[in-house]
Amino acid sequence: MQREDKERVVAELTERLRTAETLFVADYRGLSMPEIDGLRTELLEHGARFSVVKNTLTRRAAEAAGADALLALLEGPTAIAFLEAEGDPVAAAKALSDAARTTRILAIRGGVLDGRTISADEVENLAKLPPVDILRSQVLGAITAPLTTIVGLFAAPLQNLIGLIDARIEQLEAEGDTSASAAPADEAEAPVAEPVAEEEPATEGSTEDTVNEESAPAETGGEAEVPAGEEE
Repeated sequence: MQREDKERVVAELTERLRTAETLFVADYRGLSMPEIDGLRTELLEHGARFSVVKNTLTRRAAEAAGADALLALLEGPTAIAFLEAEGDPVAAAKALSDAARTTRILAIRGGVLDGRTISADEVENLAKLPPVDILRSQVLGAITAPLTTIVGLFAAPLQNLIGLIDARIEQLEAEGDTSASAAPADEAEAPVAEPVAEEEPATEGSTEDTVNEESAPAETGGEAEVPAGEEE
């Protein structure tokens, strides 16, 4: 491989290591080219790119990308499955696990899951999980189940309270109808006496009963007496 080709491969590996948060490392020693191509095709279906690169170039790329955790896994012939952003880590781990069990040649060394280094046993455990869609639904069900229970606990007392309020309203309406019909007939038909205004007793010196004698004309046979000197 020419120096320019090596530099290009290192640059590509460095970019993959920087962007891929999940990857799996395996020892492909003993696999035939058809078996490698078949595994590469299956991994592509799950959003993972399977690359076989020399360890010397991979070490240079890991050092440049700051992926020091990967250096411990670079022993012997190495193949790396880089998971894309939309890839399925569970399906990719299962594909590698099935290939290792079928060929009895491929050996899983470990990997990096969401930036954390994992061992070969953890990759195997990851492969035993349900697919991502089913796993998401199970997690969602585990989250929403307690919420449903809480809503039920709040809803039950509320329904009981509404029932009590409705029963109380019916009781008050029934009591109101009974009290109206239970009134005595004679009391209902009895006329209501109007209040009589009391006359106030006359008091001496009252302005209404006292007449000013000087201003009142004297009665003489029903005609008023004319003062002297004013006759025509």
